[in-house]
Amino acid sequence: MMGVSRIAVTALAGVFFIGLGVLSVKAQEPVTIESLLLEMVNRDAVARFPVNDFRLKQYSSYNRASKTPDDPEGWFDNFDRSTSDEHHNFIRTEMANGRKEWVVMEDLGGGAITRIWVPWRNQLKPGSDIIIRFYIDGSPEPALEGNLFDLFQGKGLVPFPLAHESLRSAVSFFPIPYAKGCKVTLSDYPFFFQFTYREYADDVSVRSFSMKDFNAAKGTIDATCEALLKPKSEGDGKTISLKKTLAPQSERSVKLPKGEAAIRALSLKLGSYEDPEVTRTVVLKMSFDGKETVWCPIGDFFGSGIGLNPFQGWYRTVDEDGTLSSRWVMPYRKEGKISIINLGNEPVDVDLTASVGDWQWDEDSMYFHAGWRGQYPVPTRPFSDWNYVTVKGRGVYVGDTLTVMNPVERWWGEGDEKIFVDGEDFPSIFGTGTEDYYAYSWGGRSTDFYEHPFHAQTFSHKYNKPNRKPKIDEKNTQGYSTETRTRSLDTMPFGNSLQLDMEVWSWTDCDMGYAVGVYWYGDAQTVSNRQPDTQGVSNLPPLPGTLNSN
Repeated sequence: MMGVSRIAVTALAGVFFIGLGVLSVKAQEPVTIESLLLEMVNRDAVARFPVNDFRLKQYSSYNRASKTPDDPEGWFDNFDRSTSDEHHNFIRTEMANGRKEWVVMEDLGGGAITRIWVPWRNQLKPGSDIIIRFYIDGSPEPALEGNLFDLFQGKGLVPFPLAHESLRSAVSFFPIPYAKGCKVTLSDYPFFFQFTYREYADDVSVRSFSMKDFNAAKGTIDATCEALLKPKSEGDGKTISLKKTLAPQSERSVKLPKGEAAIRALSLKLGSYEDPEVTRTVVLKMSFDGKETVWCPIGDFFGSGIGLNPFQGWYRTVDEDGTLSSRWVMPYRKEGKISIINLGNEPVDVDLTASVGDWQWDEDSMYFHAGWRGQYPVPTRPFSDWNYVTVKGRGVYVGDTLTVMNPVERWWGEGDEKIFVDGEDFPSIFGTGTEDYYAYSWGGRSTDFYEHPFHAQTFSHKYNKPNRKPKIDEKNTQGYSTETRTRSLDTMPFGNSLQLDMEVWSWTDCDMGYAVGVYWYGDAQTVSNRQPDTQGVSNLPPLPGTLNSN
């Protein structure tokens, strides 16, 4: 996006304890490569409104004909790439050192790039021969340059998992801070792209990226990679458990210790988990300090989707034995309660354990929220935006899990995310496709399982063809799939509101099914349009095993 406005901020000191040691973060201390890497693996920091306040912004190749929802033809125009200098979705071209360069991002002021996504240029041919250059603080010489894919597929300068190849795309979460501005250019006209960055308030001090600082941060880089790949819950705590058989249409609860504290780990195992229906009909409900903040089917809460599908992420894990684990930090001031609801028609054995540890509540502490929405049918014509969630109040958005039912062979995921923050007229995050939002590309071909600490495709099921991998020249995404994304450095703070819509854009006129779990932190006064929806759970289309391709 094109905005370069700066937000006001009141910065407060905080102390965050993480697995890599103790990091003292103060507003007057500069943001650096190392401080951002330490923040990336600091779950306590996500549960507080940012000390160094920022708003998340994005430059992408979204179609520039998309200007207002009042013009549906332009708003849903889906040609989200450049094919020439005449038909372009980039900023401009310019000459530098005798060569032509295409400018794809330009921010003025203090900030930090927190996520880069680019796809293969040819859906059947890996990689790219394009050179990317990062110009920091107005310097005529790039602070970082290299092959677009070699830099960001986790095999070169930026190691895995800070960068990696992800189903026909390259994705980087390595932070690139800058004090006065950043310009990113490519050596040829750009294809699809997304550059997501933090826009800091004017009074936030930032130490700009340099290769000297990059090399000096090697120890922190290695430790961050190890922490992301071997996630652990932080701190010791008191264990709370609930082990019961839930009759159909019943609910059981367990109270948390009184006083200031935080849930630091939560695990759930069901006695009969072979039936995929159970991840839809068993619901996790939680309340803190008298306010219900979590109501979400367990498949959507833990990122598993339909059935118990093993994967490992930074905040959640689904083990081979069906154990569902969460490492979201969930603080409260006085009291809390965890409940399990069985909306199904069969009894369910539940074994739940929570680890509750210390928390020092302050005015930037926030409550964890998880909501859910399901809808069937969702017509693909006329094109529309499907609302994940709208939140009013102060908070930080931290992730979501989307499960779709596609009744036809042709690709369903061309729709763009459109995220409006603090009442803006045009979304500061305008993406290029649903699969791009979940960090892969060429979704009509990329139907395989993949996982990463911050995103995954945990489930893919074709009608009457389970566990069958598509041929490389095949394009068939008929059936169910689940995509999940969680955030660390690319969390989205908001001062008074956030609205996240996902464009429904399929190549076919048909009726799809959509279900999404959404996660955010908010103040006690923060509210959303996501409420308990038992009817929505029961109205979703049939699960795999009952599907047919006719």
